[in-house]
Amino acid sequence: MHRARQRRQNRQLIRVSVWIWGMWTAIGLATIAMPASAQDAASAATAALPVSSATSAAGPALSASITSVTNASSTSSAPPTTPAAQVDKLPLDDQVRWLSQAALSGMLANMSDPALVALFKSLDPLALPRYLKNGPNGYPSYEFTMLRRERIHGRWPNQADHMLVRLTRDPLRVYAKWLPDGAHAGQEILYDETSRPDQMYGHLGGFLKVIALWASLNGPLAHSQSRHSVRDLGTEYITQQFLAEGKKFADAGVTRADDIEVKTIDGARVVAFTYETPSGQPDFYAKKEILGLDLRRPFFRTAESFDNDGNIFESIVFQNIVPKTFDNATFSPRNPAYNF
Repeated sequence: MHRARQRRQNRQLIRVSVWIWGMWTAIGLATIAMPASAQDAASAATAALPVSSATSAAGPALSASITSVTNASSTSSAPPTTPAAQVDKLPLDDQVRWLSQAALSGMLANMSDPALVALFKSLDPLALPRYLKNGPNGYPSYEFTMLRRERIHGRWPNQADHMLVRLTRDPLRVYAKWLPDGAHAGQEILYDETSRPDQMYGHLGGFLKVIALWASLNGPLAHSQSRHSVRDLGTEYITQQFLAEGKKFADAGVTRADDIEVKTIDGARVVAFTYETPSGQPDFYAKKEILGLDLRRPFFRTAESFDNDGNIFESIVFQNIVPKTFDNATFSPRNPAYNF
């Protein structure tokens, strides 16, 4: 009698295991089954992005830059003396220094919308790229929340992912959690380039949060919801992508933004620059991009990307960005605060 009961329990466990494995396989196959043309387009888009410059290589430079800016801000936090209406008469290097000082002092954030638009329209076309290149484009260690959407398999999501991200550079380590008020709520992932540089650890949330596993950074599971790698999270990535595309923009004759306006997007007030390229994809990451500049730091807070047909395929908004120092437990799957 006991052996018969045990056999029935074993059969039930096998069925549950097969069902769970089938769910994971279906998720992977959904991406593998993507048409070749879509795979090629996604690969071309990803290949155009400067992954190395926006990730591991950024660490030492960011650490040095943030230290220098922090030190400088204590002595140069006063607003620049040149009026905003006369900045266009300054040499390029002085325009860049003026921008840095105006941002750190809070002057940019306090300017009116019309004054900001007039300022950025008057600047040398190289002033904004140089300002961003000087950085820092983020922090060596910080926590932020973000809203993100991507068009995957031709479908634009009805609801944005709302994510909490903890991140350090040099080495690159990431913890990300999908918050309850957004899509894919409950998902969690961890990445630590010092232990498994080509893999991330995570679960899908919901019932399946009891199943956590390692997955390739470039495998079908990792890209089932995004074209990007976990290594691309952070404010540095968008800014470095813009700088990498800058030469192609110049070669195509695009030296100034097609439009400049001030927007408040999900609580973030930014100067929004619209760039549209003649040829679009695949020569460029997008046919049109709208990038929102932070008013206190040299990085973009928002980004919207549009394909050749005018359809939006990516939207990112960085909300709260707070420099923080983390201990090793922050990036450990054994952290009791996590659901791995």
